[in-house]
Amino acid sequence: MDSGGRTGVYYNSRWDRGLSSCMPPRNIFLIGLMGAGKTTVGRVLARHRQLRFVDSDQEIMERCGVSIPTIFEIEGEVGFRRREEAVIEELTRHQGIVLATGGGAVLSPANRACLKSRGTVVYLHAQPQELWLRTRHDKNRPLLQTADPLRKLEELYAVRHPLYLETAHIVLDTGRQSVTSLVHKLEQLLAEAEGEAAGVAPCD
Repeated sequence: MDSGGRTGVYYNSRWDRGLSSCMPPRNIFLIGLMGAGKTTVGRVLARHRQLRFVDSDQEIMERCGVSIPTIFEIEGEVGFRRREEAVIEELTRHQGIVLATGGGAVLSPANRACLKSRGTVVYLHAQPQELWLRTRHDKNRPLLQTADPLRKLEELYAVRHPLYLETAHIVLDTGRQSVTSLVHKLEQLLAEAEGEAAGVAPCD
């Protein structure tokens, strides 16, 4: 499935594979590139569904006591990804949460497996140009502190987009829609997906 050039909302054809033989309890995991709206959409969605919202990047910062750029500066991206993997493995074991993940979380096969098997994964998709418009003034994104952040976003998109599609149960093209509109569309998709999965046995 290729969402490039498409707009709207649709299911990932790998939906049944991700659910495996049981339906995880209510967890919703948001993935996508930086600037896709994971934290903003996640907070509203969690409030609507009366679930707890968690941001994996925020969790990492609280545990380390420093910002993400500082972690990158001291430990490099490899060190940050190691911390991220441990946090995601722990958080995805919780029940009844909406989790916003960092843009690079899907680079880890272990993260992809945890996300796919422990909740409903939603890919918030946007094209690099739109993401650049949203993030161009944000100094807290270390990977974009380059001479050409748009080109960097295009490079990240080329690598990560296939991994997002592989991991997601639902893909939502964000475009230039309001948060209210996005959440409304996402809730419709989630309701339909939960209806389809109603006959799947719950996890032990």
